[in-house]
Amino acid sequence: MGFFDRFRGKGAGGRPVYDTAHLESWARERHGVEAYVEPKTAVTETTVVLIAHDGEWTRRRISAPADAYRLGQKLGIPVYDTNLMGYPQRMRDYTARQNALRKRGEA
Repeated sequence: MGFFDRFRGKGAGGRPVYDTAHLESWARERHGVEAYVEPKTAVTETTVVLIAHDGEWTRRRISAPADAYRLGQKLGIPVYDTNLMGYPQRMRDYTARQNALRKRGEA
């Protein structure tokens, strides 16, 4: 592993490292979870955002959109494309609440 590979999220041999174990665990610990696929851009890899019923969310890289759909099938959760659907309002509301709590020093 090269020095800068740890910052790029690459493992041995320069292959990207994907943390689907985190996504699976996170989804199983919450209810009302939906997955939103974010396409690869010039700056970022393909990612998937899991959003719970209350708007809590987590994001991780994933190798391809098809893998996000397979993960959704495995977990029994719906998977949406952010280019088509956008993000749910509950995610924005949750983030705003967390930012307000941080400003007040409560989080």
